[in-house]
Formats: sequence, structure tokens, C-alpha cells
Amino acid sequence: MTTLWRNREFNLLWSSQSLSDLGSAIAQLALPLLVLEQTGSPVAAGAVGTTALVVKLAVRLPAGVLADRADRRRTMLACDVIRLVAFLMLAAAVAAGRAGLDVIIVVAVLDASCTALFNTIELASVRSIVPPAQLPAAVARNEARSYGTSLAGPPLGGLLFGVTHALPFLGNAVSYLASFAGVLLIRRPLQAERVERPPGHAAALAEGLRFVFGNPFLRAVLIIAAPLNFALNGAIFTIIVTLQRHGVQPGVIGLTETIVGVGGLTGAFVAPTLQRWLPFTRLIRFICWAAAGVLVASAWLTASIAAAIPVALAVFLGPSCNAALFGYQAAITPDHLQGRVLSVIFLAAMSASAAAPLLSGVFVARWGSPRTILIFAASVAVAALTATLAAGIRTMRPIEEAAPT
Repeated sequence: MTTLWRNREFNLLWSSQSLSDLGSAIAQLALPLLVLEQTGSPVAAGAVGTTALVVKLAVRLPAGVLADRADRRRTMLACDVIRLVAFLMLAAAVAAGRAGLDVIIVVAVLDASCTALFNTIELASVRSIVPPAQLPAAVARNEARSYGTSLAGPPLGGLLFGVTHALPFLGNAVSYLASFAGVLLIRRPLQAERVERPPGHAAALAEGLRFVFGNPFLRAVLIIAAPLNFALNGAIFTIIVTLQRHGVQPGVIGLTETIVGVGGLTGAFVAPTLQRWLPFTRLIRFICWAAAGVLVASAWLTASIAAAIPVALAVFLGPSCNAALFGYQAAITPDHLQGRVLSVIFLAAMSASAAAPLLSGVFVARWGSPRTILIFAASVAVAALTATLAAGIRTMRPIEEAAPT
């Protein structure tokens, strides 16, 4: 079997989406800066980000249905065209001095909607272009892409915004053009041939939910993924708030997310090696219990930036866990259900992650930072217990055997 690095279709998809993700990370920093420049209101800047997040959550389940019903390639291309036009129009409006808050919100909503749909379809399509045995490696490669672009994008976005305010949005539009070209050049079909007429939207969503909650492994993934996302996002926010309360300089506080991001990027490169050393079942258990342990260690360091190091170690293990879980999910899920299964899992994980900053603020105000981190560590312990006891994890088979024909 040829190496994943020689898989033309996957590399086209991966490289084009690396550029697209970089453009999105650039724009993600530039949008609130633009709102602050136009309105001077931090509340308005936060409202734009919250609106985009809410739209992504609302679109997630319908996106899964569309990913399984519609032609995946055409839908991805349509998403890129809409995002390309939206950011070209925003760049033109900024250059002309006419980018009001209403224009910015419309672009943010269009981008969030199309991105949620595109990302669901992209992940659902991987199974069609990657052999089952290489699915965990493909997930790890995508994790490296995500961490790498999230590290490089914000500094580049700030730099481009400083040159001229329209430049980050023009750059994002160009990145969507690169995405369009990459998807267009893929030769293989991105979905299996549909032998039956797909059910209506409501029936299709119900079918996806039944499959997820009727499968022991996928039920376990829901219980593992949501607490892990909740805990890691909450722990990072707790450290940032605590450092700010202790008068630490903003530049030093910014290093927190950099340290965590480097941990995730390094972990993505190490993930294939860990998968070779340990069977999936033992690997998932080890990662969950290790993450709980390092968060406990972080609870005693919250007054300094050193608290980010244990969190970075937990995030370092994250890509290996995701590669094992989502590689196996892609292998066992029939192609016509991929989008719906992914959308259910991501909705649960994203909802928990979105709630973490708010609850972190409440917990810190009531009980202080160390106890708050311990609460998040207990959340990870729930995931670890699930990984240890759940029948869906204990009965995992080699991925080649688990994949349906």
C-alpha cells in the first residue's frame, strides 16, 4: 500500500485546505479588529464572533444531512464561490470606507454557514479517497494542518491589517480560490454511488441520529469527545483569566495559547508513532487518563504561565486520541451516513467547548482558579472512565476488519 504522502487526491485536498484554513485564521483576527476600528465597541466585536459561532452550531446538523444527500464536490465548490465573493465584497467595502457593522455581520454569517457545511463534507469525503488503514494517519495530518494554521494565521492577520485594512480579507478570498482549485482537480468521486433515493431531510437526520446512538462505539465517542473539548477549552480560558487578574503583561498571556498550540502541532506529528506503539483501545485509555493527570498538575500552577505547560501536554495527546477515534469512526460508518454522524459528534463537542469559557468565569469567581481546573480535570476523568469501561471501546477491532465492504 502506497504511503499517504503519495495519495494525490488526499494531498490535493489537504494542501488546498491548508491555504484555506490559513486565510480563515487571518480573517478571524482581522474581523474583530475591523469592528473595533469602525465602532470602537468591544461589545460589537464580541457580538460578531458570537454570531458566527451560533450560526456554525445551528448549521451543523443540516450540514450533515446535505453532506450525505447532495453531490459533495459541487457543494464544496459552491461554498468556496460564496465565501470568495463575500470576502471580495468585504475587501472592496473596506477599501472604499463603506464596511459598516451590517456588512461585516452578513459576511461573517455567510462564512460561518458555508464553512460548517464545507468542513463536514470534507471530512465525510476522506473515506472515499483514503484506504481504511490510513484513515487515522489522515486525521492526524488534518490535526497538524489545523494547529499549524491557527499558530501562523493570527500574527499574519495582524501584520496584513497593519499594512492596509482590506488586505487580510483579500487574502482570505484568495485562499478560497486555492480551495476551489484543489477540489476541482480531485479526480476520484468524493462519495460512493447512491443506489437508493435518499430520504427527506427530517427522515435523513433521524436516520443519522439512530445510527449514532445505536452504535456502542459512537455513543462512547460522544461521551469522550464532549468532556475533553469542554475541559481543555475551559482550562485555557481559566489560565488566561487568572494571569490577567495577577497583572501579567498581555504579551506574556498571549504566550499561553502559543505554548498550547505548539503542543497540539507537535502531538499531530507524533500521533502516527503512538498509533504504531499501542493498540487503539489502550492508546485512547492512556491518553484520557494522562490528560486528567496533567490537568490536576496544572491546578497548582495557575498563578504563572507555567500552568500552560501541563495543558500543552494534554493538548499534545489530543491529536493521537482524535486520530484513533475519528479514524475508526470513518472506517465503521457507511459512506452515505458519514456527514450525519460527523455532524452529531461535532455538535456535541462544539456545544460543550462553547460553554466552557462562560462556566470557567463563573467557577473562578465562586471557587478560585485551582478548584476550577480540578473541575475540568474531573470532566476529563469522565472521558477516561468511558474509555476504560465502555463496551464500544473495549470491543474495537483492527481498523481493516472493522471497515464495512
